[in-house]
Amino acid sequence: MSEKIQKVLANAGLASRRQVETWIVDGRITLNGRLATIGDRMTYHDVVCVDGREVKLARSKNQKTRVLIYHKPEGEICSRNDPEGRPTIFERLPLIRNSRWICVGRLDFNTSGLLLITNDGELANQLMHPRSQIEREYAVRIRGEVPEEALLKLHKGIELDDGAGRFTEITDAGGQGSNHWYHVTVTEGRNRFVRRMWEALDFTVSRLIRVRFGNIYLPNNLRRGHFVELHEDELESLNQFIRD
Repeated sequence: MSEKIQKVLANAGLASRRQVETWIVDGRITLNGRLATIGDRMTYHDVVCVDGREVKLARSKNQKTRVLIYHKPEGEICSRNDPEGRPTIFERLPLIRNSRWICVGRLDFNTSGLLLITNDGELANQLMHPRSQIEREYAVRIRGEVPEEALLKLHKGIELDDGAGRFTEITDAGGQGSNHWYHVTVTEGRNRFVRRMWEALDFTVSRLIRVRFGNIYLPNNLRRGHFVELHEDELESLNQFIRD
């Protein structure tokens, strides 16, 4: 059965449907050797290219949406390949037939914690889209004392090189000596956003761990470098969370 080309490419995790439509208008997509148009439909047997590169779209008709919670350790990247030869999260994931794993957002090399991984490109785009305003919660260890004035600034908003940012919530999580823990909540996924917020006020982040994405929490018993798959009721809860 044929489907709209933008739906197929979104399901493959390339981009959102709206972004694919923009690519079509810009002449960046070909279907079976000709320029694609917005109304085109296709099957997974057709040949589609983006910027001259063929997109592999083999997918089982009965493919079910799967979502993994992966506990990313420090020292791994979220790309499939790295010119520097650093380990990637994809080396730890289970094999999946006629599909591929898509990382929902990223954590930088020195950040650990919760990553959602799915085989459903449309779901991944819904979770990552800025309009979703989905909360991400991080545990942050700061060197030295943080005065109340600084916490107020982080909550009200400060200017970064790519625009203003703020923490929607900041909770004191305690600590001893020169290290102190805070839990901060954000609703966007800009690159190194949490670190840059603290660094803008001259604080050093010594540990950064993502502990929540939306309504999904990092399980206490999930070891670093390991994953667990969501059950059907948990998937339904995640989908309901997005719809709400």
